[in-house]
Amino acid sequence: MGTPGSAVFDTNKLSWTLDELNVPGVRFSVLLSEDGLRIAHTGDITVDDAERFSAAASGLRSLGKALGEFCGSTDTVRQNMTEYDGGMIFITAAGQGALLGVSTTIEVDVSLVAHRMNELAVRVGRELGSLPRKG
Repeated sequence: MGTPGSAVFDTNKLSWTLDELNVPGVRFSVLLSEDGLRIAHTGDITVDDAERFSAAASGLRSLGKALGEFCGSTDTVRQNMTEYDGGMIFITAAGQGALLGVSTTIEVDVSLVAHRMNELAVRVGRELGSLPRKG
């Protein structure tokens, strides 16, 4: 194991927090900061792809906030769910400054994934409490 910033530094120490999202039909899950940085990942995804997913998920989350006014809301987004021909992407808030993202196949129990994500989000928000970045 290397030092922070080296290519071999273990940056996936929190992947165990995502274990309960390993249900049939889930390809992978990612814990990320609201600004698009990967915190942890699990499943069938490389570190590089998890980092790209995190950036894209953060962008999708921002678009969801921008559309909130058309639902009679402010910028609060509970969950993003986007369906594709090959599966779905779920993104939900996980405490202040953190998000959970999940990729699934088309053969997935949507309500089970959403339920598990919401339960985990409460725990992650309470336990990890990812703080906003100061710039």
